[in-house]
Order: sequence, then C-alpha cells, then structure tokens
Amino acid sequence: MDNPVDMTGKVVMVTGGTKGVGRGIAQSFLAAGAKVAICSRNQVEELPSAGDNAAIFMAVDVRDIEQVQAFVDFTTSKLGRIDVLINNAGGAPHAEAATASPRFSESIIRLNLLAPLNLSQAVNAVMQKQDSGGSIINIASVSANRPSPGTAAYGAAKAGLINLTSSLAVEWAPKVRVNAITAGLIKTEQAHLHYGDDAGIDAVSQSIPLGRMAEPSDIGDTCLYLASTMASYVSGTSITVHGGGEKPAFLAVSTADNK
Repeated sequence: MDNPVDMTGKVVMVTGGTKGVGRGIAQSFLAAGAKVAICSRNQVEELPSAGDNAAIFMAVDVRDIEQVQAFVDFTTSKLGRIDVLINNAGGAPHAEAATASPRFSESIIRLNLLAPLNLSQAVNAVMQKQDSGGSIINIASVSANRPSPGTAAYGAAKAGLINLTSSLAVEWAPKVRVNAITAGLIKTEQAHLHYGDDAGIDAVSQSIPLGRMAEPSDIGDTCLYLASTMASYVSGTSITVHGGGEKPAFLAVSTADNK
C-alpha cells in the first residue's frame, strides 16, 4: 500500500520556516520527501534538513507584496511548481490595546492576515494552472476563538484568517483546497518569552489536558495530513491542535468539590 503522506516530488513553501513552528513544519515535509522553500526576514546559518534533503531559502518580508511575488517566482524557478503553501509567519509582542499605536496594530494585522492573503493569491495563480491543483494551509491560533488580552490585534487577525480560509476554499475550489490549523500552546525555543522559566513552562504544560504543550512537529504532522491524499475531501475547515484545550479558569478558584 502506498504511503499517503509520501511527499516525494511535491514542492512546499513555508513562511517563517527558519525557527519555531515553521522550522518544524519544514522538517516534517523534508522528512516526507518534499522539496521545501522557506523564507524569513533574516538568513540563518543552518537550514532545515532531513538527511541530504535540505530546504532552499530566500530572505522575505511577507508584508511586502513585491517580495512575496519574488518568493513565488524564486520557488517556481528553482523547483518548478508549488503543491503546498503553509502560511506560518506571524505573531505579536505583548501590547495593551488601550495604548497600542494605530501603526502597531496595523502592522500586526498586516503580518497575520493580509500577508497570508497576498501570498495565497500569488500561489493560487500558480496552482490553478497545475493539473493537480494544490493545497494551502493557514496557521491560526486559539487566540482567534477566545479573549486575547495583550495581543488583541493578533487574536482578531487570526480570527480573520480562519474566516478567510473558508472563503478562499469556496472561491478557489475545486483545484485548490484551503484549510487552517488552530494551534494551541507550542513549546518552541522562544517559549520562555511567553511562559517564563522552566518552572513556568512546566506549570502551563500541566494546565493542558494532555499534560504538555505541542511540539512544532505536532503542527508539522497535521500539515502533512492536510496536504496528503488522505485529506483530498477536506477543505474550508480548521483543525484544532491544542491537546484538549485549556481548563476553565474558574475551576482553579472554585470552592465547590467538583474539580
């Protein structure tokens, strides 16, 4: 029986692919045999790889539409086609909504919502001409579905990204499937910036029903599924990958004997 997640011969683009979740996604596809093109704003010394299969890289600010088109052209010129796009680049520093500047909020929305739309539009133009079409996967966040204090613009942008996913899936069918992953808390090399020291990371991990944060490979494996033939009838949806979610805050302070 053929391996449904064998990506040999497939070409995959991953934004923000040099570290954290994006690097994990790139490595998952490389290990599955795909050719992978990644981008980030800054060059890194060591690119993601699996054995002799290494990613190719271009420095790109995904908020810049000309650089976005150049990344698409770079990928097709080097690798010949585009089968999968992973819109992973994103994020936001902590900023109170009451005092965040309009320019700051606009930049967060541009990075987390408009950049994925612009790159998806450019890649869709390539995929629509391919006999096999393609698959676009947007990396969203649980911040889209719950309050996101300190990162309000980010949460709103990710909510918009999930809605965008369902709209593009209708517009670009049947050639191109578009899905999202609603990611929960993920343990990356920058986890301490969000959760504190090792004790803080462990405490947060224990608040998750499965007892740990996601690893970047957990998101990578879900991307592999969505890009594979196993998901050939899956489009316009978001898969939540959060280890069971977060326990409601009231349980920690409730005096009722029902915890």
